[in-house]
This record gives sequence, structure tokens and C-alpha cells, in this order.
Amino acid sequence: MSIYEIRVPGKICFGAGCTETMGEEATKIGAKRALIVTDPGVYKTGVIDPVKEILSKAKLSVDVFSEAEPEPSYSKLNATAEEIRKNNYDLVVGIGGGSSIDTAKGLSLLFAHGGIGQDYGGVEKIPGPCVPVFACPTTAGTGSEVTNIAVFDDRERGLKQGIVSNYLLARVAFVDPTLTYGCPAKVTAASGMDALIHAIEGYTGNKANTFSDVVALKAMPLIVGSLRKAVKNGSDKEARNRMSEGALLAGMAFMNSGCAAVHALAFPLGSQFHVPHGVANAVLLPYVTECNLSSNLPRYATVAKMLGVKTEGLSNQEAAEKGLAAAKALAADIGIPTHLRELGVPKEALEGLATATMNVTRLLANNPKELTLDDVRGIWENAW
Repeated sequence: MSIYEIRVPGKICFGAGCTETMGEEATKIGAKRALIVTDPGVYKTGVIDPVKEILSKAKLSVDVFSEAEPEPSYSKLNATAEEIRKNNYDLVVGIGGGSSIDTAKGLSLLFAHGGIGQDYGGVEKIPGPCVPVFACPTTAGTGSEVTNIAVFDDRERGLKQGIVSNYLLARVAFVDPTLTYGCPAKVTAASGMDALIHAIEGYTGNKANTFSDVVALKAMPLIVGSLRKAVKNGSDKEARNRMSEGALLAGMAFMNSGCAAVHALAFPLGSQFHVPHGVANAVLLPYVTECNLSSNLPRYATVAKMLGVKTEGLSNQEAAEKGLAAAKALAADIGIPTHLRELGVPKEALEGLATATMNVTRLLANNPKELTLDDVRGIWENAW
């Protein structure tokens, strides 16, 4: 049996209303001054106010930074940290989608260790503990609340880069489905597909293990059985609750086994054409999967079963192909574009995107099929 590690936040609180315990958790770690990090859209919904009140009642001084970018960049992260690090925050609370939570992680890093974000890009370059982070997702998708990764756009290089370190794991992840009840349909769709892809790549990747298998296989049916409902009727609390739990489990899956080529291609697409991360992943999923199928047919056949395909009597090849069709149908039903040209990507950009993809070696190494540049070119061309 191969050796594997299990990495999770210090604590995970799941369930409707679980954020009400945040004051107690802040008191336990001795926090005195908190910074809430969110984006303008989430801030306008008013979900920040109750959290601020909870922390204030626990006798913390609380500031709010509400200008997190949708696809956070190193430049904005560095400028923000430089401006406000003098406030000596001892708790950072990320409330929002993955971008807000990643920004919170990035600020906690720079508050503790100084420098700029680029100094820490890559794997395990953070020298020690960061300022504690509480992570509260308002979408069911990115899994950032349970990962040791923060992704930033390096706009000078035209590529997104992950800062990867166990020091970035949240002290407490509060997965409160009530925070997702107001999530717009398009964001629900994109983030939900992102979560599904986390589970699929976590299960089919080279580093899959017993733990990641268990949570990935539980996540997939939760997401597939709820995503259409959550997109169609955002007030369906049961669908929202199941999506939050599915996204949480999917996040734990890829945290402990890794993502693969879908995410590797999504990085340059998001950076160069500002395509939202969930949309980029969802559009690319069928084309990458089609290339990968033959490399791990038994696992892709199991994925098909988790997606609701009746696989009895089918060969692994037949089941895997039906699973691919099921994923395409789900994406179409919730309004995900099917081709890159619908996102404004010109055909002449494909060669540059292919070349940039080959630089995302950390993710490509986990792909079930070893992809050559020609393979990657073919995926981009098919997706266009």
C-alpha cells in the first residue's frame, strides 16, 4: 500500500447556522483584532453584518475589506497587504467564493512573513505559521475553505499560480449552507461544476488514495443530484444544503489527491481571457476527459455510476462514454457554454494557451494520462 497524507483544516463546522459559533472559536485562539475579507457583490448582500456582529460580541475589533477581486491577482494582494498590515490583525476571516478566501489566505501569509505574494509561489515556500484564517464559503464549489492552496493571477506572466503550503490551511472552516442561499444562478452553476470536477479529478488522478476515494465518491452523487435544482430554484434549501456538503467533500478529495489536466488548462484560460474559474473548468471538462478515458477506464466507469448512469451490463468503455455524456448533459442543462469561441477566445490564441498549459507541471503530473504538447493542442482545438 502506498503512503499518503490526510490534510484538513484545524476544524470543520458544517450545517445551517454554524457561523454563530465563530465568536467562541475566535475567543479560543485569543484573537483581538479581525479583518473580514470579501468581495463587493457579497458585501452588498448583507451577509457580512451578522458575522461582524458575532465577532464584535466576542469583544474583537473588526474591520472589513470588501474589495477582493473575482480572479485575485498578485498585484492587488501585494498592494492591499502593504496598505493595511500596520493594523496588526491576528485573525483573517474570508467570506465569499474561492477568490475571497484565497485573498484572505494570501493576506494572512503576507501579514505574518512580509514580502510579496510571488515570493511564495509554488510548493512549500512559506517558512512558518501564518495569521489564523477562518474560511466561510458563500458558494458551493471552490473548496478553498479546506485546501492548503491560494491561487493568484500573475498578470506579468499571463498565468495563474498556486501558493501551496500546509500553513495556508484554515484554522476553522465554517461551511454554513445559509450563506449560499442568495448565490446567483450563474455562479451556482459554475461553482457547482467546479466542485464536481474536483471530485472527478480527485478520484481519477494519479495520487488518488483511500481517503480521497471515500469523500470523492460521496461528493459526486450529492452534487449531481442537487445542482440542477439549486440552479433552477435558488431558494431550495435542501438542494443548497446538499450542494454545500458535496462541495465540502469534493474539496477534501482534491486537497488530498490533487487536481489534474482540467485545472491545468483552466489556469491560462482564466489568466489570459479572464474566464471565471468554474466556467473555464466546466467548458474544458468534456474535452480533457475524452482524451483521458482510455488511461483509467475502470475509474471513469465508476464516475459514470456516480453521475447517475445505469452501468449494469455495460463494458467499462461503454460506461465511461455514457458518463462523459452525462457530464455534458448536466453542464448544458445549467447553462454552461460548450465551446471556447462562445467565451470570446480567438482561434489564433490556442497555440499560446497550449504552450502555457505545459508550464502547469504540478497539475499535469497528476493527470491519469501523460499529456504531450500535441495532446494538449488537440484538447484546445477540440474545445474551440
